[in-house]
Amino acid sequence: MRAAVLHETGQDKLEVLDDVEAVGFGPGKVRIRIRATGLCHSDVSAMNGVLPQPAPFVPGHEGAGEILDVGDGVSHLTPGQRVLVCWLPACGACPACKRGQTQLCLAGFMNAGTPNFRRSGGDVFGFAGTGTFTEELVVDAGCAVPVPDDVPFDIAALIGCGVTTGLGAAINTADVQAGSSVAVIGCGGVGISAIQGARLRGAAQIVAVDPVAARREGALKFGATEAVAPDGLADAKQRITAGEGFDYVFEVVGKSATARTAYETTRRGGTLVVVGAGAMDDFLQLNMFELFFDEKRILPSMYGGGDVLRSYERAIALWRAGRIDLESLITHRVPLAEINEALDHMRTGSALRTCIEI
Repeated sequence: MRAAVLHETGQDKLEVLDDVEAVGFGPGKVRIRIRATGLCHSDVSAMNGVLPQPAPFVPGHEGAGEILDVGDGVSHLTPGQRVLVCWLPACGACPACKRGQTQLCLAGFMNAGTPNFRRSGGDVFGFAGTGTFTEELVVDAGCAVPVPDDVPFDIAALIGCGVTTGLGAAINTADVQAGSSVAVIGCGGVGISAIQGARLRGAAQIVAVDPVAARREGALKFGATEAVAPDGLADAKQRITAGEGFDYVFEVVGKSATARTAYETTRRGGTLVVVGAGAMDDFLQLNMFELFFDEKRILPSMYGGGDVLRSYERAIALWRAGRIDLESLITHRVPLAEINEALDHMRTGSALRTCIEI
């Protein structure tokens, strides 16, 4: 079968091969025919080594498709069923799950060290224990979440990561209050979803911050009240908040420099939400006095900061009701053979989300 493979960490191109085999099928597992997958910035971060991932590997973790086969002991899924791929399934038994913080379950991370694929040259891993840039995928049954038949594969794929992450950051993690002021730094698919979440919660001002003009224009269509380049953020802070700072600031880039800017843009007593996934050697510096004196809440948000299964259901309900726009998030569509074109769209910022149709 076909799959896009990164041979070595640090390479910027994927090779689409037709000799890849999905492995590991057996009890408790399912085989999925992937139909659509989104390109998330985390895939690029894994390729360049910002996020740890054994290589060679198949990137992709934001996918949807249909069940081809189920292993022994899998009773809640059947062949032909439409599913999205959950890259961070909850085990239900660990301390985090028992506390109700299923997004912090580590069981899914353990899968990243087990090969999902094989070629004649040896084992091939799947990013985040999945690897959706492929025609077929074998994963734990908990990674396959049923979705209604009226949810298109491309929409289901987005809900599998970017939409859930952004909406959840605003609704679950920040708990944005009506009438508040919000700034979102980084307006790709996740940042746009955070904007939509803030709009749903009734934020009065939502400032989108991004260096790419097309993304700034797009943010206005999804609910931002204004959009500025990074060098315009200080002026927006002064105009909108009289220099005090925003009630909520979302950092959706994953770099210490933008996180520091986000901290400085947050009002005293306000909330900074860190959504972007950054590198282990990139440190955010805060001095102990400002940390105490400013009393700003610094809240990391992992996968939307809440139970992902409930978050999926909420996103589908909001999409059905027309309260969130997911179709317009997909600005580019390419076949798997043109995956490197999709990567170019990601790196230049010309795409909000690119859908790879398989």
